[in-house]
Amino acid sequence: MTPQTNHPVCDYEGSAYRTEFWGAGREYEDGAERIALQRMLPSTGRRLIDIGGGYGRLVPLYAGYDEVLIFDYALSQLREARRLWGHGGAGGPNLTYVAGDFYRLPFAAATFDTVVIVRALHHATNAPAVLRGVGHILASDGTLILEFANKRNLKAILRFILGRQTWSPFEKDPVEFVSLNFDFHPVWINHLLRQQGLEPRDRRAVSTFRLAILKRFLPTPLLVALDRLCQPLGHVAALSPSVFVRANHTAGQPMSPVRDLFRCINCGSADLTQHRQALVCHACRRSYPLHDGIYDFRPTRNEQHCTSPSARQPGESNKAEAYDG
Repeated sequence: MTPQTNHPVCDYEGSAYRTEFWGAGREYEDGAERIALQRMLPSTGRRLIDIGGGYGRLVPLYAGYDEVLIFDYALSQLREARRLWGHGGAGGPNLTYVAGDFYRLPFAAATFDTVVIVRALHHATNAPAVLRGVGHILASDGTLILEFANKRNLKAILRFILGRQTWSPFEKDPVEFVSLNFDFHPVWINHLLRQQGLEPRDRRAVSTFRLAILKRFLPTPLLVALDRLCQPLGHVAALSPSVFVRANHTAGQPMSPVRDLFRCINCGSADLTQHRQALVCHACRRSYPLHDGIYDFRPTRNEQHCTSPSARQPGESNKAEAYDG
């Protein structure tokens, strides 16, 4: 049996994430993140998975891969991705869309040579469990590109010194600044990666100039250019609100064949076959439907608690926010 989890999931189902979030003055952040990913991502590979990939914002950067999987909890985001990018091919990667829970990744061991997690880990109540799953599906010598919300950012440091926030940016433990939104300390992340056999090789400071006044008065191309210059400083001291880490899997198994891609989240068996509009596990007979070309491995309602990304706990505020989504 595979481990059962009851961690809450931040569900973007039905949200206008592409238009309301990325279409709301975040051109600078988008440009800065693309630069970081282009610099750190292996240019070619066999199979890449974008965990928390949503509507496929970063798909154009994966052109050098044979196969790309977009993995997200929200079916509506994956339907948007399929509408935008189709099934790929014709000189680009073949695209597959999978709905599921990043605590219970429905993939066999060592099925990917590259894993990308951008703007997703900050929703994890149990980041060690997420990265343990990544260590399972990433082949030996494979690459993880991980973005995380940085607890030790310059704005948080100044707010703490001035007494405008209660939590310390220097303490290593994660902080939940609003419900299901976590900031992580770079040292804590490095330790966590190494526990899973993922050795950090590079670190980049991203979105250093994420300040409303700068975004209001300075042109986006200038901010992106400045960010490009500052990103390598993250290897020394990352004080930006967002940090990208490239890590290599120093353990694990050689990459598995294509036929072993999926595994059952109920019993762990990789013996799944397609029957009509579903994948069926031969070991436990659990069925995983295929919705509009999207494989649905999400836990049942009884197995999972979901929370909207806009949800807030009573009494919480966003004063300490270092990361805006």
